Amino acid sequence: MRSRIGSIVRFAAAAALAGLTALAIAPPARAAASVYLDDLTTTEVEAAVAAGATTVLVPIGGTEENGPHMVLGKHNVRARVLAGRIAHALGNTLVAPVIAYVPEGSIEPPSEHMRFTGTISIPPAAFEATLEAIAESFAAHGFRDIVFLGDHGGYRKSEAAAAARFNRTWKRSPARALALAAYYRAAAVDFPAALRERGYTNAEIGTHAGLADTALALAVDPALVREDILRGGRDLDAAHGVYGDPRRATAALGAPGVDDIVRASVAAIRQALTRH
Repeated sequence: MRSRIGSIVRFAAAAALAGLTALAIAPPARAAASVYLDDLTTTEVEAAVAAGATTVLVPIGGTEENGPHMVLGKHNVRARVLAGRIAHALGNTLVAPVIAYVPEGSIEPPSEHMRFTGTISIPPAAFEATLEAIAESFAAHGFRDIVFLGDHGGYRKSEAAAAARFNRTWKRSPARALALAAYYRAAAVDFPAALRERGYTNAEIGTHAGLADTALALAVDPALVREDILRGGRDLDAAHGVYGDPRRATAALGAPGVDDIVRASVAAIRQALTRH
């Protein structure tokens, strides 16, 4: 009887060990496929395109001063996050890596945002050539719709010029580039208008690093904003790169603006796709 019990115990222990070993060597469950190109392998992207994911969003940010209360990469984070949300809403859409180097003013003598430490600027011609080359790369891999999402107002003309040149060069192909004006308009025109309807003044809403800009950043990622500096209110003025008054900005205030950017962009892209 004792030997039989011992056999049972040894069998149970062996079975348990086998189970633990199987768990140790079993591959982890694969997460749902990301929409971000950075997260995918070349074969996964190839399969996605073959399955109909022929639209790609190119988020364009910029590395620039945003006052003492907001990080230099605000536009880069915002463009990536919003592009991801837009891609999920559209379906069959991927998101390219963010373009973080954009025209920000002359370097010598320094002008515009280049007057503030940490800003990085490149010539408009280099920026436009980069956009064209990106679009050509995607066209060569079978993407049909390449959409530029510019989170910064300073290079909108360059976006449009690059898209137009690409479309002329590739006019005999099914690929087309689109500089999506609706994305920036929702952030820079529609959201401030909504804030004015709620009683905020133009002086408070501002044009750069003010109430509207800071509220959108908080809604996308609170880590973009230094709350202690924001609430303290020190140096939040034009001399320090702030055009507006961001002190009353909150994530809750910016959330509707974020939703509107996504909604307007999705609608504009869908409309453009029906014409293509």
